[in-house]
Amino acid sequence: MPAAVTDLHYVALAVPDLAAERSFFGETWGLVEVGEADGKVYFAAEQSEHPFVIRLRQDEEKKTDLIGYSAASRADVDAIFAQAVAAGAKVIAEPGPAEGPQGGYAARIFDPDGRAIEVICDTNRRIARRLGKGEAIPTGLSHVVLHSPDVAKLAQWYEDVLGFRLSDWIGQFMVFLRCNPAHHRLAILPGRPALNHVAFDVSSIDELMRGLARMTEKGVKLQWGPGRHTAGNNTFSYYLTPNGNAVEYTSDLEEVDEASWQPQVYEFSPSITDQWGTGRIITGNVPHVALDADKGLWQVPA
Repeated sequence: MPAAVTDLHYVALAVPDLAAERSFFGETWGLVEVGEADGKVYFAAEQSEHPFVIRLRQDEEKKTDLIGYSAASRADVDAIFAQAVAAGAKVIAEPGPAEGPQGGYAARIFDPDGRAIEVICDTNRRIARRLGKGEAIPTGLSHVVLHSPDVAKLAQWYEDVLGFRLSDWIGQFMVFLRCNPAHHRLAILPGRPALNHVAFDVSSIDELMRGLARMTEKGVKLQWGPGRHTAGNNTFSYYLTPNGNAVEYTSDLEEVDEASWQPQVYEFSPSITDQWGTGRIITGNVPHVALDADKGLWQVPA
């Protein structure tokens, strides 16, 4: 078995309107701003020990700077980096002290599509706060969904290099991968290389619906949902940030028993993507629409 990452740690985004995105994530979405350094703004989720889950900075174009994954130890960071080099990955930074106020030890590489990836350990952990009923804010990051021109090839790379395990497929076009008991921390769809959306866990379907009410009160339009997926069995509601980044509230994501789990291949149908059928109530909505290639591909993160 290859050395493996243990969790999705953070997503770093560059946006043209930093003030609007900062206000959205901090005042509307429900994250807590925990620091600012070198033009980068950091946000944590109250019930997560990760020092931050979203990083923002100003840029002329919207782009994905980095996607960060946790490792259990420095030895694992070193081993994953060695796996990446052996697989021919382009290196951004060899293992060493991590950049930013969270501390830690990290390495950075590009995945085969040109996304900058960081594997990090030994960060300064936050004291997580258990959320109360009705707060309806994220407990932490849930997963990211990427587009790739070769879904199977990219999925295999994440399995071989970062140690992800296969959970399920929908047909031969969408794959779900895990790095801990959560059914998926990463999913991949066809298309030009891009970040489709970033999902955040909330503690229950009730909190998801309360979050929907809050978004509506604040004038944030629902893009798709509420509904329940089949692969992972998680609930969903999707929105767009002021800079056009797609974000999701999700709950009840299935947990996998590593000893007994058998991946399934679901035949695609509307009821597979939304088993309740409620997510299709928005006329003209096209979930998981293909995007232009990310402007941050093959760029060393700022």
